[in-house]
Amino acid sequence: MTFNVIATGSKGNAVVINGSILIDIGVPFKALEPVKKDLKLVLLTHSHGDHFKPRTVRALHKERPTLRWGCCEWMVAPLLEAGVDKRVIDVFGSGDTLCYWRLCAVTPQILVHDVPNCGYHITTFLDKKDEHLFYATDTATLDGVEAKGYDLYMIEANHTRNELEARVQAKRAAGEYAYEYRAAANHLSQEQALDWLYQQMGPNSQYVFLHQHQEKHTLP
Repeated sequence: MTFNVIATGSKGNAVVINGSILIDIGVPFKALEPVKKDLKLVLLTHSHGDHFKPRTVRALHKERPTLRWGCCEWMVAPLLEAGVDKRVIDVFGSGDTLCYWRLCAVTPQILVHDVPNCGYHITTFLDKKDEHLFYATDTATLDGVEAKGYDLYMIEANHTRNELEARVQAKRAAGEYAYEYRAAANHLSQEQALDWLYQQMGPNSQYVFLHQHQEKHTLP
């Protein structure tokens, strides 16, 4: 299984699996230039602008009108508003698994966030070898989620508890609003991510942290 993290974080999210499966589309259309012609499926998680950019959706659908779009029900209206033909939209019910040709099988995983959101269990069929991926960002917790022995985990590790507390204290001292409280309530910490991974990973599993917080730095 291969992956290409085009972007991750608050400025945009888009990941390509095996060169053909795009998860999230929160980037400018030009960022998809190297990969767009080989895409066979786009999976969407939620409506936040760093995961879903309507202008990019519209441009990709115009250029690739038969490309399939998979999502849960809350993303159907945004897709239609962006101009995507309903005939190429596949809607996942809770617990549904949809198979795409010889490409993959996809099951959504409901996540806890401040808007309706899901991650995905994906089984790919590349070269007649089944491989398993779990993808999840923007979630307060993965408690109760099972993905034992998968080949690859791509999950957020938005902050460490110490980093978050230090930023909160610094902003309090400066009289600034600490948005970090919202991050703690809606995003997975590195400690939470590692605890969950230790319970799920097999001896050959790999993981990639996504949606990590990055401070802005100003050059002197």
